[in-house]
Amino acid sequence: MSLHAFLLHSDGVSRILALLLLGLSVGSWVVIGWKWRLLSRVAQDVPRSVAAFWQAPGFEDARQRVAQFDRDASVLPLLDATLMPLGGTLASSGDRHHQLTRVLRDAMQGVLRRLQWGQVWLATAGSTSPFIGLLGTVWGIFNALTGMADAGQLSIDKVAGPVGEALIMTAAGLAVAIPAVLGYNLLGRRIGQIESSLEGFAHDVRALLADSVH
Repeated sequence: MSLHAFLLHSDGVSRILALLLLGLSVGSWVVIGWKWRLLSRVAQDVPRSVAAFWQAPGFEDARQRVAQFDRDASVLPLLDATLMPLGGTLASSGDRHHQLTRVLRDAMQGVLRRLQWGQVWLATAGSTSPFIGLLGTVWGIFNALTGMADAGQLSIDKVAGPVGEALIMTAAGLAVAIPAVLGYNLLGRRIGQIESSLEGFAHDVRALLADSVH
């Protein structure tokens, strides 16, 4: 009972399901590795960028200081969004407070969409892989029993081997799903922490710039 024996005795459907699980597994690990590295940098850069902003004597100087720390452009889009066009458009209508609320919200949503990239893949892999593995197991057992019934060799010792090989698909499905679910939860928690920091900073910047016009 081994992976080699499973591949040797499996049919086209089982091999397609196995390749699908392999693709989901490789994709999940690539997403987890890339996002972990990205979110680790962002989690370090956001506090540094915020601190650099508040230590600057003016807004333009603050923006230049933030650019030195914000390697993945997580804070700069919020500052750039406050440089709004004036006059003649609906974007510039209303008081300054409402304008800042709108543009900062849109900028932060853009940053969060980039940080959340790949979460859908992890959720899909975590939720579908067990069912793909179960389907492969059921299909493998069906083929094994059908083949032995046709050959007239149905016995416990003849069933155990093929059924055990088919159960590899269930184990493979769980092996894909568990890391994907753990990665989704851990990375989602880090994204939530970063989002909370960005929301607080956006609130403070809005209050600063809105009060500066009065």
